[in-house]
Amino acid sequence: MISLKILFVCLLFIGDAQSERQTSIYSPPFYSSPTGYKMRARLYLQGDGNARQSHMSLFFVLMRGPHDAILKFPFNYKVTFCIYDQAGGGRHIIDSFRPDTRSNSFQRPRSDMNIASGIPKFFPLSLLEQENNSYVRDDTMFIKILVDFNDTPKTLLPFVMSLNPAFPITIQNELIKQESERRAQQERTSVT
Repeated sequence: MISLKILFVCLLFIGDAQSERQTSIYSPPFYSSPTGYKMRARLYLQGDGNARQSHMSLFFVLMRGPHDAILKFPFNYKVTFCIYDQAGGGRHIIDSFRPDTRSNSFQRPRSDMNIASGIPKFFPLSLLEQENNSYVRDDTMFIKILVDFNDTPKTLLPFVMSLNPAFPITIQNELIKQESERRAQQERTSVT
């Protein structure tokens, strides 16, 4: 149903980002499957473009991979970003985007990495700068990236993001399927 791609652990580099010594960091590369797309995330802690100094910007980057010749391009699968609420309140910050298949960002990569594309105004810096915010603990935030190959409904995303990332993908997909069926049954029951 959904392909969990990475749990991007980001040690905050606030001083470097504010001084602009290092404006962005990349996640390690990850794959959609053993023979799938190669990709990574790019994070601008102090924002990029018109989001500078107001929002954290988060982008998705397609990379040249060993199996590109057998994959479908342009890449056209929904990408969802989530910053975990580490206080356990479930108030994760979740946002998605659909690739613009006309953009070079989603064509078959001709160099090591395509141009990053994503959500410039992903997370307000005012929330990040609050003392004891629930998104940063021990100078660490957790960012989850999902590539959705099956168009999961937006209403199901909070459930998907709440799944234990330690569960194997097959277990996560089964739980998502069960929850989707449960909700569909609940909807049918409430209509009758």
